[in-house]
Amino acid sequence: MTERDQERGDGRDPIDEEAAWAEIVAGYGDEPADPPGVWPLGSPAVEEDKLDVGDTVERVHLAEPPTVEGPRDWEAAEDEEDDHFVPPDPPPLPETDLATKLAWVAVLGGPLLLIVSVLLQRSMTWWIVTLGVGGFLGGFATLVSRMRDGRDDDWTDPGSGAVV
Repeated sequence: MTERDQERGDGRDPIDEEAAWAEIVAGYGDEPADPPGVWPLGSPAVEEDKLDVGDTVERVHLAEPPTVEGPRDWEAAEDEEDDHFVPPDPPPLPETDLATKLAWVAVLGGPLLLIVSVLLQRSMTWWIVTLGVGGFLGGFATLVSRMRDGRDDDWTDPGSGAVV
């Protein structure tokens, strides 16, 4: 509600904000009252309470939650030397021929040559550009042309289904 609405006189008393804030600040840190129908945690059990027979209010006694061990309470057993897995050494990489090695050097070395000459602020002469761009394109074409074509007998297509 705005101040203009309060001035019109809509039948309600204006709210004293200062008093409301003072009440909130004075009650800071106090515990709220227990909701109706619930026994506080520090009270005795229902059997010990003296209830009138005509008392129609049903009350619920809140008990302490049971202690349950969870996944973070689990501790691992002591590891022994024989209990852990040691993977075998991987097999050596297959040998490649000289053309494949040179193609990889050209694919990686061509752009690297251009980057180094820019970082060292050298002038881009025709032979640096030719080696950089031509080496990359030639090495890439060599690697693509030497790829498997899928007609080898030892290569199986994963989508070919069951083999009988």
